[in-house]
Amino acid sequence: MTATPTIVNPDGSHRVVVTKELPGNHWKEVLSAAGCRIEIVPGTEILGKDRLIELIGDRCDGAIGQLTESWDEEVLGALAAAGGRVYSNYAVGYNNVDVEAATRLGLPVGNTPGVLTETTAELAVALTFAASRRIVEADRHMRGGHFRGWLPALFMGQLFHRKTVGVVGAGRIGAAYARMMVEGHKMNLIYYDLRANEELESRLAGYAAFLESGGEQPVTCRRAGTVEELLGASDLVSLHTVLDDATRHLVNAERLALMKEDAILVNTSRGPVIDEKALVAHCRTHPNFRAGLDVYEEEPAMAPGLAELDNVVIIPHIASATVWTRQGMASLAAANVAAVLQGHPLWQERDVLPFLEGAPPEAAPSIVNPAALD
Repeated sequence: MTATPTIVNPDGSHRVVVTKELPGNHWKEVLSAAGCRIEIVPGTEILGKDRLIELIGDRCDGAIGQLTESWDEEVLGALAAAGGRVYSNYAVGYNNVDVEAATRLGLPVGNTPGVLTETTAELAVALTFAASRRIVEADRHMRGGHFRGWLPALFMGQLFHRKTVGVVGAGRIGAAYARMMVEGHKMNLIYYDLRANEELESRLAGYAAFLESGGEQPVTCRRAGTVEELLGASDLVSLHTVLDDATRHLVNAERLALMKEDAILVNTSRGPVIDEKALVAHCRTHPNFRAGLDVYEEEPAMAPGLAELDNVVIIPHIASATVWTRQGMASLAAANVAAVLQGHPLWQERDVLPFLEGAPPEAAPSIVNPAALD
């Protein structure tokens, strides 16, 4: 049975469909203040294209959707035909959205950057140590009543202090993770990105000088020329890249074979960046290799055998799951829709914190295809 949407501000003149209940109330206040009638789809079901088109109906001014939904040309076309003027993705990534089609249809596409950086980087750090120090295995051992006392070789893991961390994708989240590992554990950094992150390099050069001034060995930071170079040099690799044709299966069987026997691989970016079947095979034949995964190639499914591997930590796509971040994402998604419906311009600042409480600035915080506004 199809659940009836929950209505907020029923007398609003702009009809906005929201495909999941979002955390907090500020986002509802933002849309209500902009004269929106908000229709929220209850439940946890991932909505297919037919259901999305049904919800859009004959008249819909805007929509807020999820990264688990396919907002392709057909769905976006239905939104445009219904008078839609904006779609906002409740996520930073938008590989589930056909942005080119949206632009052709004159539909601005919003996303929610600027509030996930530290949260996602912290979760990547948590996965890093859960995998390297075998926390899940040890927890299961303890809960199963198998602990008989301290042993010299019980659940030995990896020490990262003064080793090398490799970061693939040195954007905001990747750079934050790099800083946490370098400044927190005095690791050397090698990163791969299409563009040099001069801000990160400068910061870590300053940290290296600080260590040296105290008589300690400085850390190093360098940009790798290739992914292969990074994988071979790193004791720990964390993936923070976007998903596109160039990064799909970026980590495959051939590249896994380049990594150290006891390396750690962490992924909090997008599942298809890793060839999951290849990872399962590699972990089976390399028991000292470990991985920590928050995302999966065919979410919510996992590759056969992945769940049975003791040397892999698996969690259900919760990298951004702190109360502050998820509520902030909702505020940004709502502010994108409210701003476009009211004819406000794009926000020109990097900092989006002014949108997270109270009356937001009269601007759209993040539109990925500003050409659609022309």
